[in-house]
Amino acid sequence: MDRRAFLKGLGSLGIGALAASTPWLSAFSEVEETAGERVRLGIIGPGSRGQFLLSFLAQNPKAEIVALADIYQPSLDAALAIVPGARTYKDYRRLLEDKTIQGVIIATPLNTHFQIAMDAMDAGKHVYCEKSIGYTMEECFRMYEKHLETGCIFFSGQQRLFDPRYIRAMEMVHSGMFGQITAVHAYWNRNGDWRRDVPSPELERQINWRLYRESSKGLMTELACHQLQVGTWAMGQLPERVMGHGAITYWKDGREVYDNLNCIYVFPGGEQMTYASDIANKFYGLEEQILGSLGTVEPERGKYYFEDIPPAPAFLQLITDWEISLFGEQPLAGTSWAPETAFENHGEFILGKVPDGDGTSLLTEAFVEAVATGRQPERIAEEGYYASLLCLWGHEAIERGEILSFPEEYKIDYDVYHTQKQTIA
Repeated sequence: MDRRAFLKGLGSLGIGALAASTPWLSAFSEVEETAGERVRLGIIGPGSRGQFLLSFLAQNPKAEIVALADIYQPSLDAALAIVPGARTYKDYRRLLEDKTIQGVIIATPLNTHFQIAMDAMDAGKHVYCEKSIGYTMEECFRMYEKHLETGCIFFSGQQRLFDPRYIRAMEMVHSGMFGQITAVHAYWNRNGDWRRDVPSPELERQINWRLYRESSKGLMTELACHQLQVGTWAMGQLPERVMGHGAITYWKDGREVYDNLNCIYVFPGGEQMTYASDIANKFYGLEEQILGSLGTVEPERGKYYFEDIPPAPAFLQLITDWEISLFGEQPLAGTSWAPETAFENHGEFILGKVPDGDGTSLLTEAFVEAVATGRQPERIAEEGYYASLLCLWGHEAIERGEILSFPEEYKIDYDVYHTQKQTIA
């Protein structure tokens, strides 16, 4: 989506509401002043995801992709087709030696994020790191601390923060329009083995890194990371306990990560956030269902529903006539099997139309703007940090088969979720 259309579409919220609910949009506050800027960027890991991000950056007149780094030559060749003038390296550290490069995009396998990001910030580079930002909670914490220590800009691949339907939905949720939020049910279902073709057997673990424990934590880090952030965004707080279960049920092909899993996150007031993912059935697709006492929001579909809708008189009369003919009278409590509102409530579109795009183009554009101005937008780093922690914490609960409390040692100063960094006397 074009940035101007995006901001225009959100204009009815008002500047004050936007600034309060989504302060990271401040990244766009000086787009006119940065019109002449050319931000020099490097892509570390221009594989499938890296090339997807590159497709947006290559169209941004303020971004100049000057270098690419990858150990896999076909990925470099594919990226060069998009930015033919970029220099290429097999060792990312060579790319970091270029003092003219201002920022890097990290889209490598999960187990390599930490070292690359730490090296990049030590080299004075601003960082956009794909999610989950770290392979462990300790790595995530140290990366966030490095961001604070160096002052380098730090973004993660949480594109829903820049998706207009999610921004609008959260403004509606936080205004109280849907009453008290008591639960969030998130899920992401596919029907596929998540496996990629391998030209030679020795490349199996390199290309299919998502399937192996040494380099991946599977569905929790690759998919749940997006949706758990939506849940805490809606709740405005962090859960305090988590439990879960995972298994390899269908894709018994040598993979080491689960092909289906479920987690339950419990908040201080008893509210729950559930997460489920199955890659042997795609019927229900993906969604985050935000349930309130007055209504429901489905931001992925771009729709919302109020609890109370007037019943269709003709239909209810049909039910009444049928029950009288069957029982000889109408039940005192009214119709005995009136359908749940889900069957007749078609809801309304959050933005007045079917949603398009997912915020990725605007997220990359915001990173470029932040590098150009040298200013970190509010809440971007913290939301990415906690999103990564939530999925890694859930994965640990699944692995241990235990109910786990939130690790206090990894809390950071973040007023939005009422958390403070723990200090040791």
